[in-house]
Amino acid sequence: MSARRYFGTDGIRGVAGANPMTATFALDLGAATADHLYERHGSRPKVVVGRDTRRSGPMLVAAMTAGLTSRGADVVDLGVMPTPGVSHMVRALGAQAGVVVSASHNPFDDNGLKLFGPDGAKLTDEEEAELELRLGTGQDGAPARMGADLGQASRYRSEDGHYVRFLLQQAPYLDGLRVGLDCAHGAAYALAPAVFQRIGARLDVIHAKPDGININAGCGSTHPESLSQRVVAAGLDVGVTFDGDADRALLVDRRGRLVSGDHILAICAVARGERAVVATHMTNLGTERYLAERGIALHRVAVGDRYVLEGLRAEGLSLGGEQSGHVLFLDKAPTGDGILTALQVLAACRAAGRPLEAWVDEIPVYPQRLVSLRVPAAAKDGLTNDPEVGAAVAAATVDLGGNGRVLVRASGTEPLLRIMVEAQTQEAVDQWTERLTAAVRGAAERVAARGGAPAADAIAPSVAP
Repeated sequence: MSARRYFGTDGIRGVAGANPMTATFALDLGAATADHLYERHGSRPKVVVGRDTRRSGPMLVAAMTAGLTSRGADVVDLGVMPTPGVSHMVRALGAQAGVVVSASHNPFDDNGLKLFGPDGAKLTDEEEAELELRLGTGQDGAPARMGADLGQASRYRSEDGHYVRFLLQQAPYLDGLRVGLDCAHGAAYALAPAVFQRIGARLDVIHAKPDGININAGCGSTHPESLSQRVVAAGLDVGVTFDGDADRALLVDRRGRLVSGDHILAICAVARGERAVVATHMTNLGTERYLAERGIALHRVAVGDRYVLEGLRAEGLSLGGEQSGHVLFLDKAPTGDGILTALQVLAACRAAGRPLEAWVDEIPVYPQRLVSLRVPAAAKDGLTNDPEVGAAVAAATVDLGGNGRVLVRASGTEPLLRIMVEAQTQEAVDQWTERLTAAVRGAAERVAARGGAPAADAIAPSVAP
């Protein structure tokens, strides 16, 4: 299989208006997708399309819809809809594919195109490679579509509420629980409050007034500090914060402490009686040991929800997730769902008769530090294989032994190199983070000296994949 040019670990992303995130590219991708579906299914395909609240979203939806309908596919426009909602609607409406126009947790300037198959799961690497081949050859060889053979576009009737009904079926009754919601000015801004209100929560909602450019801006799951402050100041019982497309969630307990994806995984694993779970190399060692003490194995995979999904399928398991709050409940949905995740955590707390803070008290968290370095996109993979970086990683691994971990990896969605260090003491974490950061910067400077590109620059720490 040839290497993919456009698709990354989570669809196609880029700066809106710049290649490949242009209306022309979306038009071509829509046409290629329709041809691919015709070949796979042999009949007129139906495709559902949803988006988040970015200003560039309507442009890309219109272009994608034009491409799909020009090649004979029928399109149902869902409007603003969380990514997991689009996944659900593929199955609910009997569609052959779904398209999400969103860049998830990325800054406003970016946008993305993510595709789902008829089962509501993300396309495989092989399917994405097939689409790229079609993009490379245009419409050569594909039959022309004219007249009645053209597809038609329609709007989804919001009163049908398939996705809301699904979420309510998974929800506990909250009986007046005081819940703070941070909707990141994103795709969950209207839907999440509606769901929580229906199950009896007393709501305090923030960052739910999207204007097209404020998505993820100092809010949401990549900036949970404002929700933590709000929970404490308002005396709330719990807080829930989503990212821009609401496929992930983090929680805050009543003391203002962040409840990460690691906590969520541990809470749900114990409450559900799981024998094993799948997590990534970023998952805290404290979580792994907490689960092991309760007879629950933790299988680690590469960072990225597609790898968690692959791990779950390989092991025949249902529950897995990432530290960022992207959690999969395969017995309930084929993709990560922030609203579902929050509901499952609250259901676990209700079933156990224990508040969220009691769980957080007993789940150990090793000191961990994550540094993101902005590096040239073309050089980020090579820097992880630099000999001096490798030597620094090996030295840290030996020094920390079984009581710590280090990880240097390239982001799958942004031009970033991420350095993670975990140990029993903050002193060891800080020491090795600085040494590894210096090694990566040195490698980047050598690339720059050879005329490659600018050297690495530090940016704010992040838990995003």
